[in-house]
Amino acid sequence: MSDSSFLYNLWYVAAAGTQVERGKTLAKTILGQDVLLGRDKNGMVFALRDFCPHRGIPLRYGKFDGENVECCYHGWCFNTAGQCTKIPSLLPDDTTDISRIKTPSYPCHEVDGNIWVFIPPPKTKPPEQLPDVPSAPVAMRAGYFHVDSVVFPCALDHAVIGLMDPSHGPFVHASWWWRSRRSMHVKQKQFAPYGLGFQMVRHAPSSNSRAYKILGGQRSTEITFQLPGLRTEHIMIGDRHVVLLTALTPIDEQRTELHQFMYTDIGFINALRPLLTRFGKAFIRQDLDIVIKQQEGLKGGNPTLMLLGDSDAQALWYYKLKKDYLESQANGVPFVNRIPEKLLRWQS
Repeated sequence: MSDSSFLYNLWYVAAAGTQVERGKTLAKTILGQDVLLGRDKNGMVFALRDFCPHRGIPLRYGKFDGENVECCYHGWCFNTAGQCTKIPSLLPDDTTDISRIKTPSYPCHEVDGNIWVFIPPPKTKPPEQLPDVPSAPVAMRAGYFHVDSVVFPCALDHAVIGLMDPSHGPFVHASWWWRSRRSMHVKQKQFAPYGLGFQMVRHAPSSNSRAYKILGGQRSTEITFQLPGLRTEHIMIGDRHVVLLTALTPIDEQRTELHQFMYTDIGFINALRPLLTRFGKAFIRQDLDIVIKQQEGLKGGNPTLMLLGDSDAQALWYYKLKKDYLESQANGVPFVNRIPEKLLRWQS
């Protein structure tokens, strides 16, 4: 059921803020477009098309002095807005207005410690009115840390379906610190439409999710999914918070990058950061391993896959959301969320 159509005119996580140092650049590919991220001498992030309009060489091979990116081929320079500022081969009396020469730039913001880039369709400009950059449901910048970034060798659709699948845990993530097959039981959760997606409304965490128990106290959690591939889990323990953000960003039609971040205002959890990061990485590696195995079965074509029962309802909703979003973009009309309010039941 995978559809390789990219979703444009949306914000994507390009990197963790910690991955781009001041006065440095980082080359990325997002939705098949080569992007050069950077952080200027004042600490502001930017994103340019990784392309010199002179001879087409990627700007990533050049130098960045905190203000201008210099192409390695002929020394053409571009500021952080993509405007040409210098062409060394021109004579002093040349009247060429080099300020009219540009390499395209992308809207780029750093929010909650993450670098977000807005990706329009190829060879088009972003709309004048941009949607808000996604942000954590509560402000906890002091308790932020980047768990991991991993490339999954699959299309976005398969990565998203794996991200929201509620029934694979006892099989893929079986462990002493999470859950096992012996703990499987019937679960039911209320869902509702939310923004560009849907929400599993606030509820008590499952009794067979051992990792939650270290938090102590009265615990509740709320999970949202929104296009293009953002999963946010907001755990509350009294008036304290833990937020887990998982963001999926397509590199191209066969690769998707997963970024995971944690935010918390609970002091002892920050103290456990090395241990939690280790568990988080192990969890992601288990998902990566199953995706690699899945790709063996999918090679040689795009077979029709079976989505059955309430456990696969979220996957079906994703395809519905994606279809409706693509149609809204093609027709130039506002997106309408048609996901129903519904109680889903499954066993895991």
